Amino acid sequence: MRMKIFLPLVVLCSFSVGDVVFGQDVQDPSGNTVVKIIPFDLRQVRLLDGPMKDLLEGNREYLLSLDIDRIVQNFRVNASIPSHAVPLGGWEAPGCELRGHFTGHYLTACALTYAATGDEEIRSRANQLVTALAACQKALGKSGYLSAFPEEFIVRVETGKRVWAPWYTLHKIYAGLLDMYTICGNKDALEVVTKMSAWAKSRTDKLDEQQMQSMLKVEFGGMAEVLANLAAVTGDPVHFALARRFEKRSFLDSLIAEKDRLKGLHVNTHIPQVIGAARAYELTGEEPYRDAVTYFWNQVVNSRSYATGGTSNYEYWREEPRKLSRELSQESHENCCTYNMLRLTEHLFAWSGDARYFDYYERALFSGILPTHHPEAGGAIMYYVPLKSGLFKMFGVPDSSYFCCNGSGIESFAKLGNSIYHRNSDGIFVNLFIASELNWKEQGITVTQTTRFPEEEGTTLVVHARQQAEFALRIRIPSWVVRPALRINGVSHRPLVNSAGYAELFRTWSDGDKVEVRFPMQLSLSRMPDDPSVAAIMYGPIVLAGELGSETMSKEMQSGLGWADVDRMVSMGAAAEVPVLVPPGDMLSSWIRPVDGKPLTFRTEGAGKPADVSLIPFYRMFGQRYAVYWNIYSPAQWKEIQRTRPGLPDGFVDRVTIGDSSSEHEHNFQAYRFQSGTRLDKKWVRSHLWFRYDLNVDPSSPNVLQCSYWGGDSSKFDLLIDGKLLKSEVLQGVKVDGFLKLRYDIPPDLVFGKKRIAVMFRAKENKPTAEVYELAVVEKD
Repeated sequence: MRMKIFLPLVVLCSFSVGDVVFGQDVQDPSGNTVVKIIPFDLRQVRLLDGPMKDLLEGNREYLLSLDIDRIVQNFRVNASIPSHAVPLGGWEAPGCELRGHFTGHYLTACALTYAATGDEEIRSRANQLVTALAACQKALGKSGYLSAFPEEFIVRVETGKRVWAPWYTLHKIYAGLLDMYTICGNKDALEVVTKMSAWAKSRTDKLDEQQMQSMLKVEFGGMAEVLANLAAVTGDPVHFALARRFEKRSFLDSLIAEKDRLKGLHVNTHIPQVIGAARAYELTGEEPYRDAVTYFWNQVVNSRSYATGGTSNYEYWREEPRKLSRELSQESHENCCTYNMLRLTEHLFAWSGDARYFDYYERALFSGILPTHHPEAGGAIMYYVPLKSGLFKMFGVPDSSYFCCNGSGIESFAKLGNSIYHRNSDGIFVNLFIASELNWKEQGITVTQTTRFPEEEGTTLVVHARQQAEFALRIRIPSWVVRPALRINGVSHRPLVNSAGYAELFRTWSDGDKVEVRFPMQLSLSRMPDDPSVAAIMYGPIVLAGELGSETMSKEMQSGLGWADVDRMVSMGAAAEVPVLVPPGDMLSSWIRPVDGKPLTFRTEGAGKPADVSLIPFYRMFGQRYAVYWNIYSPAQWKEIQRTRPGLPDGFVDRVTIGDSSSEHEHNFQAYRFQSGTRLDKKWVRSHLWFRYDLNVDPSSPNVLQCSYWGGDSSKFDLLIDGKLLKSEVLQGVKVDGFLKLRYDIPPDLVFGKKRIAVMFRAKENKPTAEVYELAVVEKD
């Protein structure tokens, strides 16, 4: 007997799938369902043996290793509840104004891990934390306020006084509590978060619209989203009305009008706002929300994202769209931004079923998220993903950093089973190729996916059913595949790909039916839109990184651990010398060859100047310097570059031409809050924080650093070599009619065994550095 499956599209209200809490059936005013496709409940998916399961388990062990009393310590102190636990450090330290944010992330990560594994111990620990937070809320009074910091922080943000993002922190706590209810069934968590919402309403009711919009200039996380989710769960429209008050009109209105005004915006402040707009569309069907979300996603993914799927540089969009070649630094690709872009992508896919959304999701997951987890230390997550070539990976300290990306990171690695499978009214979508098992218990069907993707160029799906069932199995055919192959029960079939990008197999399925899909992967270049000579090398959806070795790196640098400072790479030595690639031919396969016996490992042949390089997946790159982006020239272009490259005067070891893009690129110019200009036909640079260049040195003889300043500058700043102080300089501004050239002897121990050094100018006393017009390393007289 066969069973035909038809699913009424009920959007679940009892579970938070991938952090998306759905209410009743979501309809737009015309009667069409807004959410057409939904992910399977995370409790219905289990990862099978492989790298993804290992990451999930490592993350679970880290969550279990944390002390609940330490996590709740600052909340108890704020509520005047006696407690003697040692508080967490970093951004959770008692003096940090963001304290409490990690607590919310922890609740969400525990809830997701429980869903993904069924681990009762981790649910029990999270329940203990909810009980402790409820006690703190009760001790703070009847208002419903709950936080690790005093309510005075909210007064400050309301009145425009300086404070570091209190609503951002509160959002994490709201979201964690709501996830504990929707996933783990903790009713106390719902009661606590509902009281918190009532408190938020009582505070914001006192603000008129102008005051509210002024307050929203300070980062406020996903308050609109979580309040919309709370409205969906409770059915109380008061929560949704409050959610709308957390909409920054100047930002959303420009997106609705399809105007890209993203330049200058802090990236992770704004992606959560768009996720809030996505939830508003799902709950109301109001098309301006959809228009804003769709336009934003297209602009970020197609015009402001790197090959890895990440976005941001020094946490901002600093340039106009499609201007990315100069946006490569040690602080590019903030991890939180990738995390939130994946969450936003889930919404867009739910509305359309378009495979291109999961083409992006796959790339950002494998090359944007997976590379950020330390292979040997649970909880060690990267804050930024350095994309400036010649740098290396650095990770937050698991027990003392607690950066924002540590928080989003433990969520990312708790839900690796999320979004592999989706469903609609007549079947299943297979969107990610990850070893896993789907238990479609409502229909008595199990789908087992066996794969070693991306090391294996394909996947195998086996259907197990109590009885024959008729439904569609839709398998995403990635855009990077040229000639996919498909077999059903050993018989070859020509995969017919529909307009949405899926091989759609609608048939009557029997127990044991097997589908094998092969995805031949090819090499390609992901070129910078504004400079096609700058490109990343891809193999299918996987970013390949060049191995540049660990020469001059200490054991601490090689481990990547121990960096409790946010700007942890700013002064950590010069970047490695990065070969230029000059391919002898146009076909990538003619000069990038696979290495026998080593999956996903390649080596250039005859293209590297001065040497060829080995390439491995970026997610496997640890313990050494690397390059993701390369300068790639034709032989004719390279010959011309060599011909026109200026030589060095006698006595010079190296020299930067300030303001010249080629020279600054060669010397790894990095800066934060810098200015540039021209005086007397000479270009200058200065910064209110720091800027740096890498210069060659001659370790066999004495070296001198030579700098030219404007003689009229009165300035104090520090000069550092590889992070060590060379000189605390004080300029008196006595030479008002010309340039001032100063020379600094470089101690031999700062150049011993080195080919290059990092020279940093660091501002002091909240004043800018001097204007620098020349920078060179010269031989001593």
